[in-house]
Amino acid sequence: MIIQLCGLSGAGKTTLAKAVEKELTIQQFSVEVLDGDDYRKTLCSELGFTKKDRLENLRRIAFVAGRLSKHGIVAIICAINPYEEMRQEIRKTYPNVKTVYVDCSLETLTSRDTKGLYKKALLPQGHPEKLNNLTGVNDPFEAPLYPDLHINTEQQNLIECTQKMVQFILNSFVSPVKNLKPVSVLNPNSARQIVDR
Repeated sequence: MIIQLCGLSGAGKTTLAKAVEKELTIQQFSVEVLDGDDYRKTLCSELGFTKKDRLENLRRIAFVAGRLSKHGIVAIICAINPYEEMRQEIRKTYPNVKTVYVDCSLETLTSRDTKGLYKKALLPQGHPEKLNNLTGVNDPFEAPLYPDLHINTEQQNLIECTQKMVQFILNSFVSPVKNLKPVSVLNPNSARQIVDR
């Protein structure tokens, strides 16, 4: 199975993916989180942020996800994944692909701004530190019209989002999965709004 997350920077994709990985591991599943930031430092290091490069970045990550999925590993693609055409391409290329929209308002993301990206994107034109290609601000993001799962990290905390996604994944397997353990309750200190690292 391949889970392709999509959502703006800071929406909580990485935090959620890692929490889901932990929960599924408890259920005796093999899981791999394919984080877009990590791949941009390695396999996709020469790619920029043009649309062409963004699409190629996702193609490479999806290829790795496809190989993992073929061997029974739940592959979670953790990237902004802004274009519907690419999300559909991944669905058509590989079997059992699910799209999960990790949603959060731009207002909340701007206030969180864990990486300082929104501050740079909102600088005046001509400012030397202005970021001109931040998805959702000055670069397009096409929200999926019909995601398989919609998670709003602004309205639900990490425990709720994790349980929702884990249950969705367990319910999505074609054959019944036996001897499942109940979804564990995460550390109560994690019951807060999700913040991307």
